[in-house]
Amino acid sequence: MRIKSWAMMVSLLCLILLLGACSGANTPNQNASGGDQSAKTSPSQEQQAPAATSGSTSPESAAFPRTIKDANGDVTIEKQPKKVAVVHWGYADSLLLFDVPSVALALPFTEKQSVLHSESYKPYVEKVQELKIVGENTQVNMEALLDYGPDLIIAGNTVNKEILASLPQIAQTVVIDEQTTSVWADWQSVVTKFGEILGQEETAKRYIADYQAQLQSAKEKLTALDGTVAFVQVRDKAVWLQGTNYLKPYYEGMGLKPPTSANLDMQEGAQITLEGLSVLNPDYLFLGYFNYNDKTIPALTDEWDDTAVWSKLKAVQNKHVYGINGELALGYGPIGNMYGVKAVLEALGR
Repeated sequence: MRIKSWAMMVSLLCLILLLGACSGANTPNQNASGGDQSAKTSPSQEQQAPAATSGSTSPESAAFPRTIKDANGDVTIEKQPKKVAVVHWGYADSLLLFDVPSVALALPFTEKQSVLHSESYKPYVEKVQELKIVGENTQVNMEALLDYGPDLIIAGNTVNKEILASLPQIAQTVVIDEQTTSVWADWQSVVTKFGEILGQEETAKRYIADYQAQLQSAKEKLTALDGTVAFVQVRDKAVWLQGTNYLKPYYEGMGLKPPTSANLDMQEGAQITLEGLSVLNPDYLFLGYFNYNDKTIPALTDEWDDTAVWSKLKAVQNKHVYGINGELALGYGPIGNMYGVKAVLEALGR
């Protein structure tokens, strides 16, 4: 009996020691898990933390595999993509908002003329470890795309319809339905979709919420603004009045009052001459230059400066003419719209 009792005591003691060792081993993993805990870790604590192992995951990578819907049905993305190419020239803004170490972009203009070199884009471009251009002037360079070797390609079913059959031969492709998720009319829906594709929904929600807050704040500060406001897109050989439907963030979002005209489509906008602008005669005039970053490209309005018609405009006489980056402020993407809200608010002195 004494032998049995002693054996039982030894077994119980071993069990207690084993449980204690397991509990101590689990503690570091419990503290390291979860985004909120890691975000609050001090630099010294980060240096002391063990290197990531094959079993550890980031919040984004833990969200994979994931199945999403695109224009062609369900698509399952097995792993968090590290190299992402967008071949729709309107999606560059949307991709750069997210944490992706390597990106490839198709651009609406040449790389030299693009807004990638603007101050507004600078923080987004600098955080990317690798940035490649795989298309310019709306044309995708398939050889450059193949050479880039993306993990994932994001395309649009309308803009990229001619190359859709070839893209899956290069990498897995997500095709966004441009009718239901339109970057031209609702970039928020595109950013939301990118968050879903990349497993970074919270990033999308934060940016949209910040933008809406900026828009509301600007509207409140401009409630006392008296007079009409016109926006024109300035190119080298033409000037285009921007319609209210196209500039809803400014007219509806910020509460600005557009000029009226019986001869111009104020909702959709139209090409406009200096004489046509004199008929509108807005109180405030924004010139959206498309040569804002590259002054070697001419601007048609340069020819207007010394004319009698220009000098008689109310906006000119009252010094209410403002030059802004037209590619950004009169564009369609999130970074451009955010710049536009801030630039308009700053110009109007509120």
